[in-house]
Amino acid sequence: MSRARKLDVKTSLPPDLAGYAPVCDAITLLFQPYAEVVLHDLSTETVVHLSNPFSKRELGEPSLLHEIDFKPTDIIIGPYEKVNWDGRRIKSVSAVLRSGEKAIGVLCINVDVSHFHAVMQTLTALVAVPQSPEKPASLFKEDWHERINEYIQSWTRERRLTIAEMSRAQKQQLVTDLAGDGAFGGRNAAAYISRILGLGRATVYNYLKRDQA
Repeated sequence: MSRARKLDVKTSLPPDLAGYAPVCDAITLLFQPYAEVVLHDLSTETVVHLSNPFSKRELGEPSLLHEIDFKPTDIIIGPYEKVNWDGRRIKSVSAVLRSGEKAIGVLCINVDVSHFHAVMQTLTALVAVPQSPEKPASLFKEDWHERINEYIQSWTRERRLTIAEMSRAQKQQLVTDLAGDGAFGGRNAAAYISRILGLGRATVYNYLKRDQA
């Protein structure tokens, strides 16, 4: 590539790239304040439009497209990761703009993902449960709800099923297996199981009677 020529920041956009400026602004407006869009003119290898600049880029400065391993034959470059001036992580993708077969510009979208990493860390900390060898016996000794829940989750997971997609025959088999494991020993256990499986209590009792017959 030829050496970039610095544009006067007041210079208007080249006609063949002017139509992309509203696209840049629309992207940043939609993802405000997390996205920055940089438009590069390949004829001068300079930045000709900035929308929501948070990377301290300036109009007219060299594009430095070699940093993203740009080649004129590229169509989409990335996504790739960068580090912003303040240490924040940036996820980026670049699109090569063409006029016919000729590459005339590069539109780079930079998304500040540091906020999302912070949210993920917060959510991970929120849902994490300290590891212990076993559940507190004082809380779960008589909790047949918990035992039924774990049994059903294990039963469906082994068969790669969800309760929503189970057939009536599969639900009947699950009721039979639950009964064989003593799940109906708890008070109101039948009503609880019927609610989980989306069955009437009468249907659950019928399944149990058929199994005992």
